[in-house]
Amino acid sequence: MNGVTSVRADANRRRILDVALAELLRDPEASMDQIARAAGVVRRTVYGHFPSRDALVGALVDDAAQAVAEAHRAGREGVDDPAEAVACSILAIWPIADRYRLLVHLAQRSVTMEGIRARLTPVREVCTELVRRGLESGQFRSPLPAEALAYVHEQVLFGLMEAVNDGVIPAEDAGRAAAVAVLASAGYPLADAERLAKSA
Repeated sequence: MNGVTSVRADANRRRILDVALAELLRDPEASMDQIARAAGVVRRTVYGHFPSRDALVGALVDDAAQAVAEAHRAGREGVDDPAEAVACSILAIWPIADRYRLLVHLAQRSVTMEGIRARLTPVREVCTELVRRGLESGQFRSPLPAEALAYVHEQVLFGLMEAVNDGVIPAEDAGRAAAVAVLASAGYPLADAERLAKSA
């Protein structure tokens, strides 16, 4: 494959992924045929990049995990205080999580939660270190070790994504609610957590 062909193939793949995300968020049952038509390509082109619908959803989850990791890093950049870093990183990733929340629900049927969790391992490792620092400084208080709390925090976020999907809480309130809930689950004082979520 020459350079021009490779660039064209990459552009086609990116377009298919972008269109697939929009189509699946509009209609979680969208078929590969529907996605191909929406992308303006033939079905064979879609299958040339993604051998199955599950493979396509998996690639979208990879994109989501990368976007979450980048937002998490940007959110905590330059913030030394562990509690503030946790709040800032959650507020930074929530718009990404909100964009992909219906996809995560869909992906649970194909990629499995184990696959999603595996993709989020780098983010979880950073969260574990932030929580460890908070426990060691006394900001956080919990009977759980840092590694376990990082899993709890991840599940809090997934739970809130489902709550938004089910209409239990409005999407516009969920980012700050997530930051407060995560900090509170680590034993951080609720009033301080609410203050950080508002100011971060």
